Amino acid sequence: MVNVVDAPRWETLAESVQGVNKQRNQDACVVDGTGTLEEPLVLAVADGHGSAKHARSDIGAQRATDLFAAHAREFAALARAEGSAGPPSLSRLMHYARHVMPRRLVAAWQREMLGHYDRNPPRPAPGSVPPAPGSTPGSGQLPGSGSRPGPSDEQRLLLYGTTLIGAVLTPRLFAAWQLGDGELAVIECDGRPALPLAPLEADLGDETESLCGRDAWRLMRVHWAPIVDPARTPRLITLSTDGLSKSYASDEGFSRFVTGLDSRLDDEGTESVRAALPTWLAKAARHSGDDTTLAAGRRLPPGPAPAPSRPGPDRHDPHDPHDPHDPHHGNDTHDTQHTHDRDNGERR
Repeated sequence: MVNVVDAPRWETLAESVQGVNKQRNQDACVVDGTGTLEEPLVLAVADGHGSAKHARSDIGAQRATDLFAAHAREFAALARAEGSAGPPSLSRLMHYARHVMPRRLVAAWQREMLGHYDRNPPRPAPGSVPPAPGSTPGSGQLPGSGSRPGPSDEQRLLLYGTTLIGAVLTPRLFAAWQLGDGELAVIECDGRPALPLAPLEADLGDETESLCGRDAWRLMRVHWAPIVDPARTPRLITLSTDGLSKSYASDEGFSRFVTGLDSRLDDEGTESVRAALPTWLAKAARHSGDDTTLAAGRRLPPGPAPAPSRPGPDRHDPHDPHDPHDPHHGNDTHDTQHTHDRDNGERR
């Protein structure tokens, strides 16, 4: 069991930029907490699918991250609860993380999105036949369509389709969940990068899992890592939508971005990186054409907080696109802009 006195504390940063030619940013993110028992570290990003079939996916993405944060805090509270026999066993918590939480999270999201649709039905087209008396959006009657049947639950949920990646850290546990594309990246305590939720096989075609899918909870991937030694806890955790990774021509390019981010956090501190992050993500968004979002937690070194770094002759301009210290610098990016028009979980 980890001594909570020795438990690492975390600081967070997050940024989201709109994709090129997008009418609005349909990504969402949440960062919260410091990793203590009372304030678990919670990180989440979601990527609304966009396109006409997913016209409300910005709402779906925002609600997905908010609901994840609420469920993650409940999970963290369960992990620290102590009954007559002590705290819950790790096997019980693992079962909850792998089976109970995905089912509850997906059910809550779908219930809320159906409720949002019922409260905000599409406006009938001018000149259309008024709805039949007693018809409702969920009763098989399309508002403003007269006798035509209304959309099914599946069709209504399609409007809100989104991916989701979320993580929670307590002094006892590091757990993460992912449905759909995007990346959970970790810099281990020894500096090694890892992608613990990467699929075993690369996705083929243009489809990705979505919260709007039937039995979506079954497709959620789960990372489970009890913490037995605080010194071996990862020192950086990043969650990002695929607008970032797809701006690179290879997985190695994305890994270099994450390791470069870790180096700059060590060298210059969080405030410097926080100031430069919008510029880096804007570059990625120009290359991928997609909304681009990153949320990260950095484990603070033990001891007193480090003094702010002082500007020196070697200090670079983080806004200089040719800055060699920029983790997004280099030729490992696509030169052509992607489109991002997904249908029912489709991606570029």
